[in-house]
Amino acid sequence: MFDEVFEKLSKSKFRSKFKLKEKDLLYIKEKGLDKIKSHAKDFIEKRIAPKFIPNDGKQTPMKGHPVFIAQHATAACCRNCIFKWHKFKKDVELNENQKEYLVLLITEWIKRQL
Repeated sequence: MFDEVFEKLSKSKFRSKFKLKEKDLLYIKEKGLDKIKSHAKDFIEKRIAPKFIPNDGKQTPMKGHPVFIAQHATAACCRNCIFKWHKFKKDVELNENQKEYLVLLITEWIKRQL
């Protein structure tokens, strides 16, 4: 489903540099993929989906959680990147389909890292 997106992302020097580290992999193993997907859903809902994000472009840390790494790797880290790579408009709240797309994209990237 996401092969074409991952192919395009792999050609970006910035996006392709993101990889999960050993501590991220251990965290995923400990929590399980369902919990990680739940975290992704929560992060997208609270940090990415709103119409107005006061710190847009800075709301996703570069480390500290596997989902954060995946968000940068998949260009799901801020509304500017999401617009550039996934063509979701910036100044409107994301709809349920868009949120689910981003969660599935992030989850699939993580699965491919395991």
